[in-house]
Amino acid sequence: MRIAVNTRLLLKNKLDGIGWFTAETTKRIVLEHPEHEFYFFFDRSYDLDFVYADNVHPVVLCPQARHPVLWYLFFEVSVRRALEKYKIDLFLSPEGYMSLGSKVPTLMVIHDINFEHGSNYLKKSHQKYMTYFSPQYARYSTRIATVSEFSKQDIVDTYHIEPEKIDVVYDGAHSDYRPIDPELKQRTRNEFTQGSRYFIFISTIIKRKNLATLLTAFDLFKQNDTGGMKLVVVGQRVWWQDELKDAYNRMEHKEDVIFIGRAESETLARLLGSAEALVYPSLFEGFGIPIIEAFQAEVPVITSNCTSMPEVAGEAALLVNPTDSRSMSEALGKIVNDPTLSFDLVQKGRERRKCFSWEKTSSRLWDSMMKTVGEKMDERREI
Repeated sequence: MRIAVNTRLLLKNKLDGIGWFTAETTKRIVLEHPEHEFYFFFDRSYDLDFVYADNVHPVVLCPQARHPVLWYLFFEVSVRRALEKYKIDLFLSPEGYMSLGSKVPTLMVIHDINFEHGSNYLKKSHQKYMTYFSPQYARYSTRIATVSEFSKQDIVDTYHIEPEKIDVVYDGAHSDYRPIDPELKQRTRNEFTQGSRYFIFISTIIKRKNLATLLTAFDLFKQNDTGGMKLVVVGQRVWWQDELKDAYNRMEHKEDVIFIGRAESETLARLLGSAEALVYPSLFEGFGIPIIEAFQAEVPVITSNCTSMPEVAGEAALLVNPTDSRSMSEALGKIVNDPTLSFDLVQKGRERRKCFSWEKTSSRLWDSMMKTVGEKMDERREI
C-alpha cells in the first residue's frame, strides 16, 4: 500500500506539539510496517533525520504553506496533484488540514478546535480560515482521529459528526523526560536561576496558554514567599500584547520571572525535571502533552480544571480555575509549603503516566488508518 503523510510540520529543532505527534507516530509506524511505502509531503527542504527508513520517500511540494492563502494552494492544488501522481491509497494528515478536492481515503487528526470557542485565540486571518474550512474537512474526511475524549465530543457537538467516525488515539511523552538526580538539579538551577528553586511554564506563548493569569498569580504568591522562588518561562514568544504585556508590566516581582525562549529537548528535559512544579494553566487544550512529560519527570503538576486537562491529569494534578489568579496563587503556595502533597502528586503521576505512550498512540493511529482504508473499500463495494 502507498501511504502519503502530511509532514510539513517536521522541522528540525522546531517541533511544536503537533510536530512531535507527527514525528513520534510516523517514525514508529514506518519502522513497524516495512511492507508499505510512505510518501512524506514536505513544504520546504527536509532534514534527513525525518527519513526514517528505506520505505520513506520524501517529496517537497510548493508553496511553503505558512499563511491561509498558501495553505489553500498547498492542500487543494499541490497535495491533490501529488496524491494522484504517486497513486496514493491512503492520506494521513496529522494536523487538521486535508485536500477537499481529492477522493483518496483520508484520515485527518484534529487535535482540538479551540478556534471555534475563542475569537481571539488565533490571528484573524487564521481564525477565519479555520472556522470556514475545518467543518468541511471534518465532514469530508473518511475518518478522524483525535487526542482525547473531550476533543472527540467537542467535534461531535460542534460539527455534528457521528461519533463512530472518530477514533481517540491520545498523545505520548518524549523519552527524554525522566527524574533528575539532586546534583544535576542543582547544576541546572545554578545555570538558569542562580541556584533558586522555581516553577516552570512550558508552551509557545500565545493567548490561549494563559501566561497572563499565571504572571498575576505568581506575583500574588511572591508577596508571602520567603524561599526566593522563581518562575521559568520556556517557549517562543509569539504573542506579547494586551493583557499579557499589561500583566507583566504590573508585576512587583518581575525580576523573578526568567524567560528562556525555545529550548532544545535535552535542555527542556533538565529544566522540567529540576522544577518544583509544572504550571500549565491553559484555557483550552485538546490534550496537554507537558502534563504527561511532567509525570515522566516526576514533577508535581498544577493545571486547569477545564477542557481536556482533567481527563489527562486524572487525580495526579492540582486542578485550578485558569481565570482565577488567586486560586492559582494558592496552588503555588500548596506545592511549596506541603511536601506531603507534592510527594502524593508525584506518586499518582507515576501511575497516571502508564496510560500514555507514543507506542500506544502509534498503534491506535495505525488501527485508525486501517479502518479508513477499509471503510473506503466498503463504500466502493456498495456502489
